[in-house]
Amino acid sequence: MTSQSEPGHGRPDPGLSAIMSERRQLINLAYRLLGSLTEAEDAVQETYARWYAMSRRQQEAIESPDAWLTTVASRICLDLLGSARARRVSYVGEWIPEPLPEHREWINGRPGGSAADPVDRVTLDESINMAFLVVLESMTPAERVAFILHDVFRYSFAEVAEIVGRTSAACRQLASSARRRIRASQAPATPAAQQAGLIRDFKKAWEAKDIDALIGLLDPDATAIADGGGLATAELRPIEGGERIARFCVDLAARAPNMTILERTVNGQRGLVAQEDGVTVTVYAFAVAGGRIKHIWAIRNPEKLRPWSTGV
Repeated sequence: MTSQSEPGHGRPDPGLSAIMSERRQLINLAYRLLGSLTEAEDAVQETYARWYAMSRRQQEAIESPDAWLTTVASRICLDLLGSARARRVSYVGEWIPEPLPEHREWINGRPGGSAADPVDRVTLDESINMAFLVVLESMTPAERVAFILHDVFRYSFAEVAEIVGRTSAACRQLASSARRRIRASQAPATPAAQQAGLIRDFKKAWEAKDIDALIGLLDPDATAIADGGGLATAELRPIEGGERIARFCVDLAARAPNMTILERTVNGQRGLVAQEDGVTVTVYAFAVAGGRIKHIWAIRNPEKLRPWSTGV
């Protein structure tokens, strides 16, 4: 990225390239902290707004701009997490983190593009799969921030303490508590190829309306959770039990004969996308355990399907 004029100062800013190169890192951090790409983008935009609200002299006095940006973004996210927990009390139905498509499918917030700015992409790894993000939602804001900063982004507890305004010992305890939540919820990892094959078989059985095949692919204690946000039709409570889920899927297929089901990468793992008349209406993420599907998350809230809106 070439140097540009800094807003409000009217002369070249030789440090702009270095400052803007942090955008990708900040988006990665904010998405993991908030579970929402939209809110992550807003948090990062606010972070840069605060940077450019300072005078050039104030900026030059900051020894480590990247550390300053991370600190500010993390504190903004911490505040947003607190308010988000309050907002979700009145959220219609279940709240599921916003799903992300595969890298090459997500170009500047729109899939199917060709000229990607890599700073606008979220890196997909094991800390971004849907099961992991759902567990993060069960944590307190402070636990989530301490855990993500230390265990995922490798900040020292002294640095985390500076960001969250607590002692190093307190941050160590927060991260430890978060780690216990992760361990308690995680099943042994399923090889990617095995999971992909299982999801492909599920798709075929669903399309064939084969209840017995679906039941065989689902864990007897499986759960399916949908998020419509009051903007799309969705079950307000989880569907529990493999047989109930299988029957619901067959009924859904019968009620939506024009629905097309596609295999896609969802948050770094194999998932499914449902389209009607070429429009993505649902993104499905899965968790697999013991060779069967244990959890299904169906995101139908159109506000969360923005990156999937065209050409997926």
